[in-house]
Amino acid sequence: MASQTLKGKVAVVGGASKNLGGLICKTLGEEGASVVVHYNSDSSKAPAKETVQAVKKAGGDAFAFQADLTRVDDVVRLFDEAIKRYGRLDIAINTAGKVLKKPIIDTTEEEYDHMFAVNAKAAYFFIREAAKRMNDGGNIITIATSLLAAFTGLYSTYAGSKAPLEHFTRAAAKEFGPRGISVNNVAPGPMDTPFFYPAETPDSIAYHKSQSMNGKLTDIKDIAPIVKFLVTDGRWITGQTIFANGGYTTR
Repeated sequence: MASQTLKGKVAVVGGASKNLGGLICKTLGEEGASVVVHYNSDSSKAPAKETVQAVKKAGGDAFAFQADLTRVDDVVRLFDEAIKRYGRLDIAINTAGKVLKKPIIDTTEEEYDHMFAVNAKAAYFFIREAAKRMNDGGNIITIATSLLAAFTGLYSTYAGSKAPLEHFTRAAAKEFGPRGISVNNVAPGPMDTPFFYPAETPDSIAYHKSQSMNGKLTDIKDIAPIVKFLVTDGRWITGQTIFANGGYTTR
């Protein structure tokens, strides 16, 4: 068990209705944290409510909040509501993202703009608004992708729009370091969730599996403990991108 407790701490989790975001919320709840469960669209409302109940059952407190993180005003509202409801902010974790697997020559301007809005712009202003409200000694984490260390085609807008996260994180870690705020990325390999499969074929799925330890995709249960460590005993780690992927990529 972590020696640093999350009892009484408040976390905002972006993209938290299900999959990794949902599990992170529950994990924080088990440690006694209060969690703002962010969700994007009406289709995610029911899963977000289920996550809220899971956090409460685990021993924490939670409420759900809908926002489009590509709109800066919505990001502001999300963090303002966290302060309004709980009076403090200690942890901000952004799991939101979108994948596109497509050749460069077939990619439209609209697709490019949307991918960078979801994966880069939203992440940047999530970090900004979190830092404005966060107590000294807090933690900011963004979920990136192990494709940042890959030499591959077809993911130009996905990996490309996640690539800025590394510099956002380094800059934020340096700027917020005097306040004791750690800022990191966690970069999973392809995860065994519904987020992964729509862009892939049976052959590509088999290939992704073959590139990691034991021939498996990353499990969300492999990632949540790393996030928990970074917001408790691992707080001396900052400015880093942690590739947690069973050897899928490395650098």
